[in-house]
Amino acid sequence: MRQNIRNFCIISHIDAGKSTLADRLLELTGTIEKRKMREQVLDMMDLEREKGITIKLQPVRMEFREQFSEFILNLIDTPGHVDFSYEVSRSLAAVEGAVLLVDATQGIQAQTLANLHLAQEQNLIIIPVVNKIDLEQARADETVQEISQLLKINQEEILKISAKKGTNVEKVLQAIVKRIPPPAGNLKSPLRALIFDSHYDTYKGIIAYVRIVDGQVKKGDKIIMLASGASAEAIEVGVFKPALTKIDLLKAGEIGYIATGLKDVEQCRVGDTIGTVPQRTVSEGQSLKALPGYKEPKLMVFASFYPVEPDDYDLLKDSLAKLKLNDASLDYEPESAQGLGRGFRCGFLGMLHLEIVSERLKREYGLSLVVTSPSVSYRLTGKVISSPSDLPESGKVSGIEEPWLTLEIITPSQYLGLVMKLLTKTRAQYQDTQYLTPERVLIKYQAPLNEIIVDFYDRLKNTTSGYASMSYQILGYQPADLVRMDVLVAGEKVEAFSRIIHRKKAEPEARILVEQLKKLIPRHQFAVPLQAVVNNRVIARQTISALRKNVIAGLYGGDYTRKRKLLEKQKKGKKRMKEFGQVSIPQEVFLKVLRK
Repeated sequence: MRQNIRNFCIISHIDAGKSTLADRLLELTGTIEKRKMREQVLDMMDLEREKGITIKLQPVRMEFREQFSEFILNLIDTPGHVDFSYEVSRSLAAVEGAVLLVDATQGIQAQTLANLHLAQEQNLIIIPVVNKIDLEQARADETVQEISQLLKINQEEILKISAKKGTNVEKVLQAIVKRIPPPAGNLKSPLRALIFDSHYDTYKGIIAYVRIVDGQVKKGDKIIMLASGASAEAIEVGVFKPALTKIDLLKAGEIGYIATGLKDVEQCRVGDTIGTVPQRTVSEGQSLKALPGYKEPKLMVFASFYPVEPDDYDLLKDSLAKLKLNDASLDYEPESAQGLGRGFRCGFLGMLHLEIVSERLKREYGLSLVVTSPSVSYRLTGKVISSPSDLPESGKVSGIEEPWLTLEIITPSQYLGLVMKLLTKTRAQYQDTQYLTPERVLIKYQAPLNEIIVDFYDRLKNTTSGYASMSYQILGYQPADLVRMDVLVAGEKVEAFSRIIHRKKAEPEARILVEQLKKLIPRHQFAVPLQAVVNNRVIARQTISALRKNVIAGLYGGDYTRKRKLLEKQKKGKKRMKEFGQVSIPQEVFLKVLRK
């Protein structure tokens, strides 16, 4: 039976047609009835459909008949965006082969290379496929030549298809059966199952998505999480069609799910191994060896989430815990800030990841959130920090380092000068230029992460009319001239406005910030000074003028000393109010200022 199983995934750059190809495979194998078929059937979330991208990996089991043999094909559909590369890496660890999909109109793109390298590190069999050959602007032959040179294979091995029209898609299924090897594993050994994803169900507890490496599991079996030590009973086992479908038994080599009944999200984590040990093995003193898990993801962007309603803090805490179960790359820890109350400092893989998580919290859990402006992590004397509060308030900060990355950009050669000019504004350092074809060029740079992560991708797309693509990898930490910038409102420091910034950019950023605060903070009965401070030195200042009543409006004549007396009395009152008055900053101000 195991000889007829094929486990594979589809990897590519964003918008190459992964979801469309998955739709055609589901149709050809009869996995979904035609009347129930819809576009992007494996994109289960509304956000995926709205944005037209895959966010979550999604497994599905198909059955395919080839030369009088029945094959079980387990597909894991993966995201293409660089922010979700952790989802891709987890998928690759659960399969033996990968379909590398390349857009014939775009050719090889930056994230195509990044995902290919991930697959090659796992020693997967690569099936190269060129998609969208039906389009007028398709460059199918040139793309085939690029892939042939990249993989060092004959051009005849590369399939040319149109996933939209179904052209040659059946050849992809035949190649999967022929080229990808069946899974290894020992059916008679004790159960070992790798958890590559999971989600929380109100009735069944944590549902673990697993690749069965050894042994088998059925409903009612006693199971144990080898890393956390949590034990449970398998409430249900099944496969993805693509909806959860119960079956009697999951065996070595198969991909499916186990409903654990566990309620604590910390007890069943992605990368853990599920096992079940027969009594005789325990008595012999043998123990199961856990499978290699996954590397902890390197979080790139940090931002804080605060509930608009303070009473929603516990709901936010529970929601983040359940979301982390479904999104293993999310991390968070509690924190509090003046004016915002209690919240959580969260870590993300990129800006799109941050956007998706905040949107899911709002839609799926009904939360209204204040999201602070994003920042990156730094290293101070060997300790990783992400908050300005971790830096000393004054004096030169020594020993601080910022993260750098290796940046690869593929662009049409006509935009090369504009892209390089854009990169010079980011403190980036040039490394190399390679011409993939006379019309397309790959340039490599090293750049500080905080210059790239926030809005560089949007600026790159605008500069190149949408044609450029990019990918990046963390290079490590390098010494940096960074300072902590604090904001004083009426002499009181407001922690929520503090930030870590490069010294050269401190003054321009400070002026913009205090001018913005001057417009947003409402006027009080006394003048409110706004100061941006670096190393105990004010580098930008604005003053919100006081509200003032016309105290002499009722006077209609007489000596000037009467007016002067009233004005002096008002002046003394303002001075006393300034000493004892409190500045009230509405929450909307934090929301508008902290959003990038």
